[in-house]
Amino acid sequence: MIKHRGFPGRLPGTDFQFTIRRSNPKGATRIVARDRFADRRAGDRRADEAFLHALWLQFGAEPFERGNLDAGRLSWLFGREVVAAEEPFDPTSYTAMLRIDRQRADATFPGLLDG
Repeated sequence: MIKHRGFPGRLPGTDFQFTIRRSNPKGATRIVARDRFADRRAGDRRADEAFLHALWLQFGAEPFERGNLDAGRLSWLFGREVVAAEEPFDPTSYTAMLRIDRQRADATFPGLLDG
C-alpha cells in the first residue's frame, strides 16, 4: 500500500480521518458511492470539501492510486467528484486508480479547485 506523503491525516480539530496508518491484512475496505443528502451536518460537508481540496492539491487532474486514503471519506465523493480512472475498477484494491472529475467538483464545490 502506497502512503501519500504530505497528505493530511485528518481534518484539523476534528476526528474526520483522511488517511489510514496501515493496510488491513484481510484486504482494503470497499469503496462505495454513498448518497449525500441536503440535511447533512455542516461538519460532514466541511470534511468533504477539505478532503477534495487536499486531493486536488496533492494530485491535481492526474490519476492517483488509492493507497492509504480512507475508504469511508473516499466513498462520500466516489461516483461524483472522484471517479475510477481504470477499467475494470476494483473497489477493494489499495492499487486502484482514481481521478478527480473537475467539472463535477466545480459544480458541487464552486471555486474550491481554483485556489
